[in-house]
Amino acid sequence: MRPFHVVLVEPEIPPNTGNVARLCAATCCPLHLVGKLAFSIDEHAVRRAGLDYWPLVEVHTHADLGGAEALVGKLAAPATPRTWLFSGKAETSYLDVEFRLGDALVFGKESSGLPDALLRERASYVVGIPTLGAVRSLNLANSVAIVVYEALRRTGALSETSLGT
Repeated sequence: MRPFHVVLVEPEIPPNTGNVARLCAATCCPLHLVGKLAFSIDEHAVRRAGLDYWPLVEVHTHADLGGAEALVGKLAAPATPRTWLFSGKAETSYLDVEFRLGDALVFGKESSGLPDALLRERASYVVGIPTLGAVRSLNLANSVAIVVYEALRRTGALSETSLGT
């Protein structure tokens, strides 16, 4: 089962990607890494970082977002997944989105998010996480966790879960 596809576009901070990878392992969500990474994910680097759960993650790398979306479409068939773009510049809350199993959840790099041109081009699929405070956005790994678990909850995918007991 692949409930959702987590897509990170040019992630820059290794611990964030490591935390997202662990989340993906725990939720059976494939992790798609897009574009130039600011760090290595080869076997030596992963071992040195102590990411013992890395073999449990379905990791795919892609040159661009289009490549990631093409694979997500194949893996989600016969369903037609949608691509949700997460941004601190969004006008729509992720709480107002009807997620479907198989959808791609796309997050941009920590320093600048997703490109403005992409956000304009796909404005109806740009969503964000509301905050009460004066910060414009949350940490990448925290954002992914918030969205994945809410999407799992709303689609009923958490009904057959383990609490680790």
